[in-house]
Amino acid sequence: MLPQKVAWLQGITLAWMALECGVSLWAAAHSHSVALLAFGSDSLVEMLSATVVLLQFLPRFSLRKMYADRAAAVLLFALAVLVVCIAWLARGRPMETSRVGIGVTALALVVMPVLAWMKRRQARRMNNRALAADATQSATCAYLAGVTLAGLAIYAVWQIRWVDTVAALVAVPLLIVEGGRAWRGEGCGCS
Repeated sequence: MLPQKVAWLQGITLAWMALECGVSLWAAAHSHSVALLAFGSDSLVEMLSATVVLLQFLPRFSLRKMYADRAAAVLLFALAVLVVCIAWLARGRPMETSRVGIGVTALALVVMPVLAWMKRRQARRMNNRALAADATQSATCAYLAGVTLAGLAIYAVWQIRWVDTVAALVAVPLLIVEGGRAWRGEGCGCS
């Protein structure tokens, strides 16, 4: 059975991620920002991660904890690969300043740490590693929002194009480390 608190947290996550993903990808298409495209892609992965957590509690789709942990880990690894591919493919493209991108990443920098904290707390209460891995996804989203915001702001002020690509690539090591932890079921030290 789906605990009410988990349903509420994941519902907020899904709604926010859908908005964040749509706005970020739209802004990335208009500004040609690699970091913003990676950030929008992260939002899509975050939606998938939240869905994995929900599926774990639904009777018809019930996922065992190990499979939910592994699915969350695979999503983190996939995001790392996606960020590298996007950075490689979009290198050298002309870019424009994105006020919308700056706005959505600034909002994510406020929203995502709160969601991550709430999910971690609930994951510890329930000893649920998939929810803990999803909390890591939310924390990673906040980190990526900060890095993306810095890259967008630096570009807006000084027009330094390579900062955008670096901003996209900075998150890759964190994604790999957190993916490894989720794969091993070490998402938050819930056990």
